[in-house]
Amino acid sequence: MQSIEFNQEWKDKLLNRFLSYVKIYSTSDAESETCPSTERQWEIANFITEDLKNIGLEDVSIDDNGYVMANLPANNGEEQPVVGFISHYDTSPDFSGENVKPQIWENYDGKDLLLNKETGFILSPNKFESLKNYIGQTLITTDGTTLLGADDKAGCAEIVTAMEFLIAHPEINHSKIAVGFPPDEEIGRGAHLFDVKKFGAEWAYTMDGGTVGELEYENFNASGAVVQIHGLSVHPGYAFGKMRNASLLAAEFIQMMPANETPATTKGFEGFYHLADLKSDVSEARIQYIIRDHDAEKFSKREDVMRETVAKFNQKYGEGVAEVEIKEQYRNMKQQFEGKMHIADIAEQAMKDANIEPDIKAIRGGTDGAQLSYMGLPCPNIFAGGLNFHGPYEYVPLESMVKAMHVIVNIAQAKK
Repeated sequence: MQSIEFNQEWKDKLLNRFLSYVKIYSTSDAESETCPSTERQWEIANFITEDLKNIGLEDVSIDDNGYVMANLPANNGEEQPVVGFISHYDTSPDFSGENVKPQIWENYDGKDLLLNKETGFILSPNKFESLKNYIGQTLITTDGTTLLGADDKAGCAEIVTAMEFLIAHPEINHSKIAVGFPPDEEIGRGAHLFDVKKFGAEWAYTMDGGTVGELEYENFNASGAVVQIHGLSVHPGYAFGKMRNASLLAAEFIQMMPANETPATTKGFEGFYHLADLKSDVSEARIQYIIRDHDAEKFSKREDVMRETVAKFNQKYGEGVAEVEIKEQYRNMKQQFEGKMHIADIAEQAMKDANIEPDIKAIRGGTDGAQLSYMGLPCPNIFAGGLNFHGPYEYVPLESMVKAMHVIVNIAQAKK
């Protein structure tokens, strides 16, 4: 394997590409039935498409659902499996992704960062100790009013810049590489319409993890649950014995769910119920949960608990007062790697060759790779470098992104 070093020119290319991506508003929407779920995602989909054409990739395409794909032909003259790299371009609806104003902090000194003078918004190592790991590095942050979008535009920028680097360095022998950029990963649909056959890879890697060294091929089983509660609205002055306030009923239902099985009270392989959204008035309440567990049997029981809670609620207030719809989102990909662990081994070695200590663990979440693995495209997850995703404290060290790009190039030139 040829030794790789990225000079300042390539670091600048990576940074500038990332900045251009995060400034594009591309939040997805779980309420929408279209694909992409938001019209605004087309802007970044088309932008990446043109970016891929401009750097010289082949077979660049964007389909009617916003899935972007391209190929880098092999140059090593050997028959080897086609390997893919995938990153989603939508951002989470958990926090505003509109009008992102990224800020660059060179040679971080380990102290508080005042992200916004107007609001006094601070990113502090007293609250986020991980910041101390990046003293002396270049950090990219928000201005405290939006998320950053490093999840997963860092991955997008790393993949595209790595392909550009390989094209500019034909002396680096590599196999054929497929790259893909789907919409709507943040709402669990990124792989739903992904054309695995067209993509043409034997396996792939999602560049969608967090800190340097992360390598994951096990994740949560996941479902989304929507509980609808039907109230009865009458004039409050004449409500005695008649009104059924859906907002109050929603509050009661939430209290009926296990209080110690939430994201804030669980870790490791422990599953949870996450109250993701609540919309209510007197007449109607809509409660949105996500259900997660690594163990398939425990996961199934969690879905049953949700249904049983609705049934108990209806026993108290009347049949049909509450309804629940549970939709499976993705499954634990671990079992799809039986007999195929060489896929993860290649990524692990690629990290070691880049002087990165692999951190192999299970994802407390999911990626497109979970669904793609069940669609015949085994797809471990590799770090993209960002931290504090889905909120205004999100940041990414440039040096971590450079290391992710290094891993991509090493995988490309690895013997398969």
